[in-house]
Amino acid sequence: MKLAEALQERADLNRKIEELGARLRNNCLTQEGEKPEEDPAALLTELDACVRRLEKLMAGINLANCATGVDGRTLTELIAEKDSLNVKLSHYKNVIHTASQKTQRATRSEIRILSCVDVSDLQKQADAMARRLRELDNTLQQCNWTTDVEI
Repeated sequence: MKLAEALQERADLNRKIEELGARLRNNCLTQEGEKPEEDPAALLTELDACVRRLEKLMAGINLANCATGVDGRTLTELIAEKDSLNVKLSHYKNVIHTASQKTQRATRSEIRILSCVDVSDLQKQADAMARRLRELDNTLQQCNWTTDVEI
């Protein structure tokens, strides 16, 4: 199985587990004398099987990410860089948005609000981060379709 396929299956399993949890909550109580729409025991059995499969997938994915190298770095390191860059870029975008807002003054005697940061410079940095994120994502996607995973 390719890493990309394992990642897709993991995402599907996560969605299915959430759905099973909701179905369990909807069927774990019933009015006396009535039956639930679905058998909670069967749902629990299905949930357990999905979680076991998810555990195997996660272990295989993590091992593949640690063992696969690109330009002297593991996929795990590239993923960590991508995740941290996403956090940083999000905050830069928030600062750029806030600092770019124009405040309207009704009269000249009102207090002027000024930006404390160089929005243009921050925007250039944010653009560079976004470009690096695209490059990382392309590299990761390429590796995902060429890396085999033992499950």
